[in-house]
Amino acid sequence: MGQATGQVITFAVGVALSASAIIAVVLMLATPKARSNGPAFLLGWMLGLTVVGTIALIAASGAEASENGAPATWVSILKIILGVLLLLVAARQRHAHTTADAEPDLPGWMKRVDTFTAPRAAAVAFVLAALNPKNLLLTVGAAAAIAQTSASTGDQAAALAVFVVLGTAGPGIPVAIYFLMHDRAKAILENLRAWMVHENAAITAVICLIIAAKLIGDAITGLTS
Repeated sequence: MGQATGQVITFAVGVALSASAIIAVVLMLATPKARSNGPAFLLGWMLGLTVVGTIALIAASGAEASENGAPATWVSILKIILGVLLLLVAARQRHAHTTADAEPDLPGWMKRVDTFTAPRAAAVAFVLAALNPKNLLLTVGAAAAIAQTSASTGDQAAALAVFVVLGTAGPGIPVAIYFLMHDRAKAILENLRAWMVHENAAITAVICLIIAAKLIGDAITGLTS
């Protein structure tokens, strides 16, 4: 289990540092339905990661991701492809950060979070977790990394669970602050929201760049070993 779990930590951190999700949940926590919508958002987020991760893990395991204890050639090729795609995401986000105003405008749906019900909050979180390009690439990468270890089915499932839990830490921390700090939470969450809104593109670009470098480096090692 240790080897499989170790493979997912970097990917999980990249998913956890999802500015859009953190901004969205902070905005929800400032509404009258915060006590229901905050936890619902986390459940939707975890479900999104679990669904995509499970599908990708089953597909990778079925395609024999490991050859004699080493990553299969197709896994290394997939890592290169994912790395290149993440580099493209990083370049796009870097351009957005360079051209953005001091306070980038929020998407329309974020301006309507005060109208969200718990199911709507969960659905939005599911989409952000499962279909956001960065998170989708990172989740697929994590699943491929787990599958290549040839760990038992139980160990692979446990590693995926670790990925989901760690990947939920980003939006989970504001929810914890809200419930644990009560009146003091408002100022902390507002400062967090303002910072994440301003640095959204830069954060995403750096994360994508770092993980892309890791993926491509691991792929080159796998292909040349």
